[in-house]
Amino acid sequence: MVFGGAEATAVPPVLDAPGCYPNCDLSVWMRSCDKEQLEPLHGTVTGTIPSWIRGSLLRNGPGRLNVGDDEFKHLFDASALLHRFHISNGTVTYQNRFLKSRTYERNTAARRIVVSEFGTLAAVPDPCQTIFQRVCSMFSTDEMMTDNAMISIYPYGDELYALTETPYLFRIDPETLETKRRVNLMKHAQIVNHSAHPHVCPDGTVYNLGQSVGLTGPTYCIVKFPPRDETGPESCFERAELVASVGARWSLHPSYMHSFSVTERYFVLIEQPLTVSTVEICKTLLQQQPLVSALRWFDEPTRFIVIDRNTNTATNIAYQTSPLFFLHTINAYEEDCHLIVDLCAYKDAEMLDCMYVEALKSAQANPHYADMFRGRPTRFVLPLEPGEGDADLVTLRGTAASARRLPGGTVQLTPELLCDLGSETPRIHYDRVNGKKYRFFYAISSDVDGDNPGKLIKVDTVTHQALTWCEEDVYPCEPIFVPTPDAVDEDDGVLLSALLWARGRDRQVALLVLDARTMQELGRAQFTADAPVPKCLHGWFKEDRLTDAT
Repeated sequence: MVFGGAEATAVPPVLDAPGCYPNCDLSVWMRSCDKEQLEPLHGTVTGTIPSWIRGSLLRNGPGRLNVGDDEFKHLFDASALLHRFHISNGTVTYQNRFLKSRTYERNTAARRIVVSEFGTLAAVPDPCQTIFQRVCSMFSTDEMMTDNAMISIYPYGDELYALTETPYLFRIDPETLETKRRVNLMKHAQIVNHSAHPHVCPDGTVYNLGQSVGLTGPTYCIVKFPPRDETGPESCFERAELVASVGARWSLHPSYMHSFSVTERYFVLIEQPLTVSTVEICKTLLQQQPLVSALRWFDEPTRFIVIDRNTNTATNIAYQTSPLFFLHTINAYEEDCHLIVDLCAYKDAEMLDCMYVEALKSAQANPHYADMFRGRPTRFVLPLEPGEGDADLVTLRGTAASARRLPGGTVQLTPELLCDLGSETPRIHYDRVNGKKYRFFYAISSDVDGDNPGKLIKVDTVTHQALTWCEEDVYPCEPIFVPTPDAVDEDDGVLLSALLWARGRDRQVALLVLDARTMQELGRAQFTADAPVPKCLHGWFKEDRLTDAT
């Protein structure tokens, strides 16, 4: 694993060579948009786009891998590019625009990379800063830390924000994609970072996982952002409230957490052994080193922290499993005195190495690349009232997951496999089943050595069977579930996914609409953009109000 400041091993690029993975074209991740698509393009529709779908599929992700002659070294470093597919009356338009973060503006003004990112070292100081400004910036995380919010989009109140894992988020205009406002959560919630995947409640309350550092060391914090109060002018950020906190297991080494889970009664944090050294992160900020140099892997068990939402304190039961790495939880829920937690798990954090640009370029010559990226959807079952003795503590019917007590009282968890397919960016019927018992989730394939790596996947968590959709040389993005207006069953609805084409068709993009029940295509709208369209990461569907529909 390339942590602690090491460089990824450079291998001569072998783009488009048959190599180890002849069915996979990883160059779809290495595109750079050199011209924004500011005016909406009208797509060519084949099949049928259901007329009841009225709204915008908004997407976020890496948009540009270079600034002038400088190149970013990791996919997570690329300048954030926002995408919009607007659907109305069976027609679709497409547009994109760069997020105008301070990092983007400073890099663009200097025509080089002047802010260090996750895996990229800023080669030179910002020439637009005076010597005095550079000295002052060494004492301000607001100046030293990247605010390139290129991971996700979530609603806070009635506004949409682009997020990353640093404490900055940006309000965006859902129609024009213009950047409207920058929010620094350190000024509102006293946290130094937050996850890129908050949870949005039906009443508009947002919960997110953050970290703070105090005299007793680093702590994990649950922050509540209330819905807008019609009686006052304060925003949800100004009324942010820290509702729970738990100390980190390793002194000065909090765990890296990209997402977390919430159920009706619990918050669930997964303390994996990939950690962030607080000493090293201070050094990276002061010395403008890449943030990856502060990551440390401990070959120790992964811990599940269960926080009671009624008392806002962690339960007194210690749960652990073998070391693993994850980015995305799928869902969690309670059933018969058990807590079920589903996530996309990897054996370790080597998959982060797979997203270095050089690793992507040389993947076809690396027979280990597929194994490094090998993740699987996994279920853990936590007994909430575990008994004593050596017997399996899981009494829930219909699961192969187990749990046993270790000497000292810790509960050791053994998971079950939900499906033997690589699954990433998982989504569910969120408004209906988030934090509740559910049956289906949807994802994209993460198996680069598959017969067709560009798969969309529907997994039945009861039968462990999967339905898939794929098309040769087509690469779909995270599928977003949109329910039908009169939905009865959990999978009554459609999946919306952005499509990209491989093998040189880098300006082609489409919106795909699948029947979520059958995974059969209903229709698509295809576009030819003015510039290459890069692959995106996460997004949100914003339904049109009747007064908004056009």
